[in-house]
Amino acid sequence: MDSAQSDDVFAPWNEPQATPLIRFENVTKKYGDFVAVDNFNLDIYEREFFALLGSSGGGKSTVLRMLAGFEQPTSGKIWLAGEEINNTPANQRPTNMMFQSYALFPHLTVWENIAFGLKRIKPRIATADIKDRVAEMLSLTQLEAFAHRKPDALSGGQRQRVALARALARAPKLLLLDEPLGALDKKLRHETQFELMDIQEKTGTTFVIVTHDQEEAMTVASRIAVMNKGKMLQYGTPAEVYENPTSHYVASFIGEVNSLEGRVASLDKTSVQIQYHQNTPPIVATGNVDQWQADDAIIYSVRPEKILISATEAETRTNKVKGKVIDIAYLGNIYTYHVELPTGHIFSTQMINFHRTEQRDFTWNDDVWLSWSDSAGFLLRA
Repeated sequence: MDSAQSDDVFAPWNEPQATPLIRFENVTKKYGDFVAVDNFNLDIYEREFFALLGSSGGGKSTVLRMLAGFEQPTSGKIWLAGEEINNTPANQRPTNMMFQSYALFPHLTVWENIAFGLKRIKPRIATADIKDRVAEMLSLTQLEAFAHRKPDALSGGQRQRVALARALARAPKLLLLDEPLGALDKKLRHETQFELMDIQEKTGTTFVIVTHDQEEAMTVASRIAVMNKGKMLQYGTPAEVYENPTSHYVASFIGEVNSLEGRVASLDKTSVQIQYHQNTPPIVATGNVDQWQADDAIIYSVRPEKILISATEAETRTNKVKGKVIDIAYLGNIYTYHVELPTGHIFSTQMINFHRTEQRDFTWNDDVWLSWSDSAGFLLRA
């Protein structure tokens, strides 16, 4: 399930009558005087692939552990499938958790690892039903050829799929994933993200993943919640959070961003003019005009991919400034140019590499023009 498509195909959070599968109501978790999670509120819906995103120590893993039943809230309530679960033991919740370490049993085969939890369900499941369920999970995760291998004979990606199959074998209402791809190399991690999305779509199980990798969250998730220092800063679809961040922290955490601090020089019904330096033309921006007044302190931000770099002035662009190339990064598919403006600000811009060989359009110390439209950036409170 492509996250970009899911905004249109699957969006129960936009339906007024939709009932959330999970609800956090004013949840706070303290360890002594330390507040790990601060007045957390969130609804997650059935069949969502939801991501809790943030840097280390942001509180996201604590939220996941409270949902799993490994930690109890200091205050507030957690609801799952219409029932308050604050005091429900972890083994009595319709959830399962997949850890970064995978926690596979080294002395058991892949088949036995997947069957392990099924054999401990009470009342006991018939042997034939266990075999059928394990076969279903092996097929789902494409592990049929490895059923009789032990974990030490598997690759990292294969062990990850065994852990996922074992977690899904008992058909939980909710699967919790705590940095599940952290041990994989970048290429395998990227491939496994798409495998996770396919499996989540096929099973219809609600997935909640914790990650500090913004690219991973934006790839797999239908919606994202950005956390910092125990607080929820913003949540929404990947496109909403990326294109319309509500704070400078979110803007800078989700992708790269160029930012200028300034003041509102003037405004009308459709645009805001931002003065960010003396003796420079103001930047013109559209959107959220009614939120601002003249002389308000403001942060103007624009993503690198929205900026055109050119050797000559772009006559049709609203915002433009001349600068000098001071750094270049070649990433294969794109070039990233760092350009110093006359004001001393450093702007980053990106250009897709259309050439078969390494052939830059610009080099170090080149004088260039940067330009972008009045709708390319976004405005934030200073």
